[in-house]
Amino acid sequence: MVQTPQEQSTSQISVLLVDDEVGFVEVLFKRLARRGMAVTVASSGAEGIQALRRRDFDVAVLDLKMEDMDGIEVLKIFKKMAPAMPVIMLTGHGSESSARQGIQFGAFDYLTKPYELDDLIRKIKEAIRQGGNCDE
Repeated sequence: MVQTPQEQSTSQISVLLVDDEVGFVEVLFKRLARRGMAVTVASSGAEGIQALRRRDFDVAVLDLKMEDMDGIEVLKIFKKMAPAMPVIMLTGHGSESSARQGIQFGAFDYLTKPYELDDLIRKIKEAIRQGGNCDE
């Protein structure tokens, strides 16, 4: 995908998307990129940790249930590595108590799947504004 100069500006939001549902991630990646976000995808908790070691992100969107690692464990590691980075947890129906547990460990907020893309984008922007990293 070719980025326009406007999309390459310093206000572009960098998102770390960590989810092991490949089809879901591909669609979400494209939809966020179309809205001018710089998205890095990790298909496991371990890949997400490696991505965060390589660079900083404005926000992480983290699935709660993954094959390799529990999302809460990944969240705890993220918070040690980048304490100021907001993390939005994604959870399936029936796992809201686990998502609330994520809030206790430092997650900014959570969304229950399925959710509207506009709700996720609103949460991302809100998380960054509250973190002071965005001038929108």
